[in-house]
Amino acid sequence: MEFFIISLLNGISFGLLLFMLSSGLTLIFSMMGVLNFAHASFYMVGAYLGFAVSQVVGFWFALLLVPLLVGLMGAWFEKFSLRKVHKYGHVPELMVTFGLSYIILELVQLIWGRIALDFRPPELLQGSAFTLLSQPDGSLGFVWGRAALDLCTPLGTAICSQFPATRAFIMGMALLMLASLWLLITRTRVGLVIQAALKHPEMVEALGHNVPRVFMLVFGAGTGLAGLAGVMGGSTFVTEPAMALTLGAIVFVVVVVGGLGSLAGAFLASLLIGVMQTFAVAVDQSLGSLLMGLGVALSAEAQAHELMRFTVSKAAPLLPFLLLVLVLIFRPHGLLGNRDH
Repeated sequence: MEFFIISLLNGISFGLLLFMLSSGLTLIFSMMGVLNFAHASFYMVGAYLGFAVSQVVGFWFALLLVPLLVGLMGAWFEKFSLRKVHKYGHVPELMVTFGLSYIILELVQLIWGRIALDFRPPELLQGSAFTLLSQPDGSLGFVWGRAALDLCTPLGTAICSQFPATRAFIMGMALLMLASLWLLITRTRVGLVIQAALKHPEMVEALGHNVPRVFMLVFGAGTGLAGLAGVMGGSTFVTEPAMALTLGAIVFVVVVVGGLGSLAGAFLASLLIGVMQTFAVAVDQSLGSLLMGLGVALSAEAQAHELMRFTVSKAAPLLPFLLLVLVLIFRPHGLLGNRDH
């Protein structure tokens, strides 16, 4: 039971990190109709800047400062580059953001090199948020933080499963960000102007609002969210030049599966993909053993086949894209998307 609970929480924490990254992309697309190919690159910039800034002023100041810096970079890029090609349609926009992703990758490798950085979380987040204790009688115990060593040693009375504090912190920050975005968009004057600029930009401009500036601020806010995810993701997992490529494709899968422009859809798709991938890696059983566990009789010849020895963990990277294909077949506008998008 403790395996299921810890794996579920690991999947939710990874899914919420995906949501932190995809929410900015969803916000940009819902406002501007731009699929920013460089969005994951801003996530990588957030991780590297988080490492550099934390060396000077500490992790917590970096967590506040880096999203602002990345957001300013995104706003500057929208004003002086993306805005110039916006009138020519989606293909030039995609090409400009695609080119920017390569520029960012080369700059990161030029400044920090090609090897992974030792970006560690602060001491407060280096331990365990809680420990599950599997008792000999089958019951589960719960201890905040790390359990006592005499309980978790091989000669102890319980089997201990720890949940990292960094993952719990990601979960809390992602939920706080979701609530903040929802309140901002639906309950504030700024959110009303943003929604109006999306549907009736000419009317909003006639009322005295600077629509291009609104778009610039939204693009900056979206990239700032990617920078925030980068600081937490880089310190929790790994900070390396390949991190943008690793998560970039999955983020676009999240946005399409959830529904283009749907924040709630991105949240649902992120959790679904995070849990699905985590359990696929954690189970690590062959296809043959799974079929036999379900009661399917297999001959000795079939059990020896190469396909039956294929493990579920090897298929984990393919699962988001398989889900994408199924959603596009049966629900082309996404789980919670509108047909207008």
